[in-house]
Amino acid sequence: MARKYAPPSSNPERLGMSRFLSLAEAVELTVRDGDAVAMEGFTHLIPHAAAHEVIRQRRKRLTLIRMTPDLVYDQLVGMGCAEKMIFSWTGNPGVGSLHRVRDAIENGWPQPLAFEEHSHSAMANAYEAGASGLPCAIFRGYVGVDLPKVNPNIKRVTCPFTGEQLAAIPAIRPDVAIIHAQRADRAGNVMIEGILGVQKEAVLAAKRSIVTVEEIVEDFGPRSPNAVILPAWTVGAIAHVSGGAYPSYAFGYYKRDNAYYKVWDTISRERESFLAWMKTNVIDEGPGVFAMHARKNALAAE
Repeated sequence: MARKYAPPSSNPERLGMSRFLSLAEAVELTVRDGDAVAMEGFTHLIPHAAAHEVIRQRRKRLTLIRMTPDLVYDQLVGMGCAEKMIFSWTGNPGVGSLHRVRDAIENGWPQPLAFEEHSHSAMANAYEAGASGLPCAIFRGYVGVDLPKVNPNIKRVTCPFTGEQLAAIPAIRPDVAIIHAQRADRAGNVMIEGILGVQKEAVLAAKRSIVTVEEIVEDFGPRSPNAVILPAWTVGAIAHVSGGAYPSYAFGYYKRDNAYYKVWDTISRERESFLAWMKTNVIDEGPGVFAMHARKNALAAE
C-alpha cells in the first residue's frame, strides 16, 4: 500500500508548478467569470465536488466544455453558471434527459444557453490538438451526417498530399481544466487509473488546471499498466477531496451510486424541487460531504 501523506496547512506549499490548496482556494484562484471550463472524466472520476464549489462561488458566464455532460453540468446550468455548452453527448446516463439543460435551451431558464454539438471522435481530436498547441483538429469524420449543417465550426479541408476530404474543427484550449484523480504524490505529480477519457489532454490543453484527488501519498507504489502520470509541471492546483467524484465512481475507491442518477430525474424535473435540493445539498454544504457519501457507498457495496 502507498503511504498516506497529510496535506500541508492552509498556507499553500509550492512544489514545482503545482500547489496544494483547499478546494475553495483552488477555485477562487483558478476559475474566473467568463472562462471556458472543461470538467472531464469519462464514466468515472467526474469532478462533482469541484463543480459544486464553482456553484458555491457563483461563477457566471462560463462556457462549459465536456464530452458527456451529465448531472454535473445539469447542476451548473440550472444554477445560472453557464452561457454556452460545447459537448458531444448530453443526458442522464441510463435514465433520460437533463431537465435543467433542456429548460435553459428551450425556455431560457435561468438564462439562455448557447450550445455547440460535436461527435465524440471530434471532441477527442480537438482536445488532442489543443494539448499539442495546434489551432485545429483534422480527422476523418462527419461524413453522411447533419451536424455540419447546424454547427459552423465543422469544416472540410483537402489533404495537400492525397486530395482526401477531411473534417476540421477548432482545437479545444480551455481557460481552465478540472479533473478528479486517484492520487497525488508529495512532489505534486498526479496519477489516474481506470478508464482514461480525455483528462490528460484537457489538462495539457488548458491555461490553468485544478485536480481533486482521493488521497495524497508519499509515492504511488504499484499501479496498473494503463495508469497515466501527470507531472507536477503540468498541473496547477491540487485539492485533497476524498469522494470528490461521487456519485460517479473512482476506480479502486468506490462504486457508482446508480440510485442517485435515478432520483435526479425527479429532483431536476421541476425548477422548485431542483433549487431546493441545490440549496440543501450544495449551497449549504462543503466538499467534506463527499467523503461521507463515498464511505456510505463503499459500505453499501460490500
